[in-house]
Amino acid sequence: MATYAVGDLQGCLKPLQCLLQRVAFDPTEDRLWLVGDLVNRGPQSLATLRFLYQMRAALTCVLGNHDLHLLAVACNIERLKKSDTLQEILDAPDRADLLDWLRRQKLLHYDAERDIVLVHAGIPPQWSLTKALRRAAEVEEALRDDARFPLYLDGMYGNEPAKWDKDLHGVARLRVITNYFTRMRFCTADGTLDLKSKEGVASSPPGYAPWFSYKQRKTRGQKIIFGHWAALEGRCEEPGLFALDTGCVWGGALTLLNIDSGERHRCDCSEVHP
Repeated sequence: MATYAVGDLQGCLKPLQCLLQRVAFDPTEDRLWLVGDLVNRGPQSLATLRFLYQMRAALTCVLGNHDLHLLAVACNIERLKKSDTLQEILDAPDRADLLDWLRRQKLLHYDAERDIVLVHAGIPPQWSLTKALRRAAEVEEALRDDARFPLYLDGMYGNEPAKWDKDLHGVARLRVITNYFTRMRFCTADGTLDLKSKEGVASSPPGYAPWFSYKQRKTRGQKIIFGHWAALEGRCEEPGLFALDTGCVWGGALTLLNIDSGERHRCDCSEVHP
């Protein structure tokens, strides 16, 4: 039995299948952790979601910003963007099953046995793991509650508030939690977000730095698997941190990590999309 984690799929099914075949993945024995952004921008969003749904018993999944965007569009809360590749999911006869499964996934997963965290974007420097798990649970509860679900999605979009405050309530509270876990790249030491910059570490906005770089970060030393930041190209020098978004949808590669051995496998897009 082996446990793997894979970077942002974004509808790139063939590279995923390439990697799973390479490691002889057996869904009856092995487990696959998904770092979020399962769909959108790539060529096979519906096929990817169906493939994952069929093997859902073998999966551990956290949600990314593109997954949440799909849920909002499906609820007629947000419009499709020109770059979205989600229409085929919206038109699918099995969309209800696929989307219901998606909304019941986590924002943050912690494996106590391995002492390792799975998250899409990261954990802000001012939060301990305990606090992060509590905050993630707030959003997860809203996603699973039929009454609160559309209200949460309706208030999810926006860059403000840019910083956590324990006195926040309602949709503003859920929005900043969501932005930390699914959109964060750069922030200040106190967790103030810059959500406009998407470049690599060398292009940090003045006064900001990568969320993982602060010496006083309360999860320093904690093993964390994350995606979302394709500009890192899978490189993160912080001990215990594993950056898995290697820009498959942008012509890069998809990366699969054996969580226990640390071995990485890559499938370049050119291998399956010549």
